[in-house]
Amino acid sequence: MLSVKQRTDPDELYTMTAMDPFRLETERTGPTPGIITLWLDQGDRPVVVLDHDLIRRLETTLKSLPENAEGLILASAAPRAFVAGADLTAISQLSDEQLHKYLAYASGVYAMLCDLPYPTAAAIHAATLGGGLELAMHCDGLIACPPEAKPYPVGLPEAGLSICPGWGGTNLLPARMDPAKAIKLTAEGKTLMFDEACEAGLFDEIAPTKEDLIETAQSWINAQKKPTRHSGTPSRWIGCKPHAAKVLEALDAVRPEITSAPGQAVCDAIDTGLAKGWGAALQVEQEHLVRLRNQPAGKESIRQFFERSAKKA
Repeated sequence: MLSVKQRTDPDELYTMTAMDPFRLETERTGPTPGIITLWLDQGDRPVVVLDHDLIRRLETTLKSLPENAEGLILASAAPRAFVAGADLTAISQLSDEQLHKYLAYASGVYAMLCDLPYPTAAAIHAATLGGGLELAMHCDGLIACPPEAKPYPVGLPEAGLSICPGWGGTNLLPARMDPAKAIKLTAEGKTLMFDEACEAGLFDEIAPTKEDLIETAQSWINAQKKPTRHSGTPSRWIGCKPHAAKVLEALDAVRPEITSAPGQAVCDAIDTGLAKGWGAALQVEQEHLVRLRNQPAGKESIRQFFERSAKKA
């Protein structure tokens, strides 16, 4: 889901004031910190939204990580969501040039996760949508826990707003579950509820309860080998040898069914990733996102989203 930030001032988007890092917790005391947990938060807000300030705080925090850590858990202190998505106000109001900068800047910050010299895992406890799932999938593993109350959604709903993912989701999700199903879900903007995501094999490990989530993520990290990194490229995406052939076969099978403009953008980004690599796929996604948000269907879908959000407020 692409979430609403209360206000976005395009003229102040790229100010360079210092940002405080997020809270870090270490697994143990002593000469090495063991596995570090990075807690995303936005104060008293019930969800975390990927606005420019949050991404800058994430960058500051990742730069501050000790070199002798043994793993990183990306967690969220927000009660209602791991991350609810990108800042829809920015996506709707920024100029094309500013939006390209916002998307590219965040991509560079997420790539820092992919370059860490130790295993990483996202600890998912609630709704994880759009840019939030893309951020999580930049980690090596997805560790989830059952919902405390009602089931929570996980997925890439952008096509439901007549736009498309912009931070690699088209090339990430098909490498973590059945590729044909992942492509269709992304092209249609449909999400999975927690039980459906479990059945689809999206998560690498399921904690018994929310209270066990961080410990389960630590155990998963401890069981991993030291990763081989490829300069900002996620460890699990469609270009990896175990996935590429299956994704290409799945794309050929489902593509005739996908006729919408956002769905065709999703297919184009997958094609590009398979043929030209991760960086090219990101560029194509972001070009399509900027183009689609300027189309009448994109503008109307976003307007309706704001109306629904205002009624719920």
